[in-house]
Amino acid sequence: MKIYMANIVGYKQIRKNKEINLLIENGNRVLNELGYTEHSRKHAAKVAETAGSILYALGYEEHRIELSKIAGYMHDIGNSINRNDHAHTGAILAYQILKDLGMALEDVITITTAIGNHDEATGMAVDVVSAALILADKTDVRRNRVQNPIPANFDIHDRVNYAALSQTLEVKSEKRLIQMSLELDDSICTVMDYFEIFLKRMIMCRRAAEVLGCRFKLIANGSKIC
Repeated sequence: MKIYMANIVGYKQIRKNKEINLLIENGNRVLNELGYTEHSRKHAAKVAETAGSILYALGYEEHRIELSKIAGYMHDIGNSINRNDHAHTGAILAYQILKDLGMALEDVITITTAIGNHDEATGMAVDVVSAALILADKTDVRRNRVQNPIPANFDIHDRVNYAALSQTLEVKSEKRLIQMSLELDDSICTVMDYFEIFLKRMIMCRRAAEVLGCRFKLIANGSKIC
């Protein structure tokens, strides 16, 4: 009789995994050809670290923090197949990869649920890991995510990211508040332009914060937006 023993699969191991990194980088190559902003390992690592930091600041146990970091790093691997439904494709890919690595099935399911629910078109926060992933992903706004070298050809998402002079995400645990502060260059993109484009994402962030027992606040150019 064969006895299944789950391996302890950690974030550091995931970051070094060749298959996962190839999927991330190919996904970024595909998106670059389609005119999207950067979704490389840099974005993956930033989302992973931010997701972990959110749960750490709110006092969650180390295991949940580790799962949120793994979900954050792997959340966009579905882009390697196709941008459409990339969250669902990515969840399916992640399920097989993590299962093959010997991760406990309960943890595999938690991570793939987060990945499958991170896109604003079809998903929403359903637990603390998915909530942390959503907040980390949707608030990654920065100039060096723009891959288009010609400003005249910027689409609206390029303009928003290129206009970002600074961005911070702060967890005020004593106030149960998660606050995103953003400084935009008004000559490139106005605050109203940003809000119009990212309204669905901000609503998603508000829901995610609620799952964590917090409020979500967006401050743009010194003004409270939501």
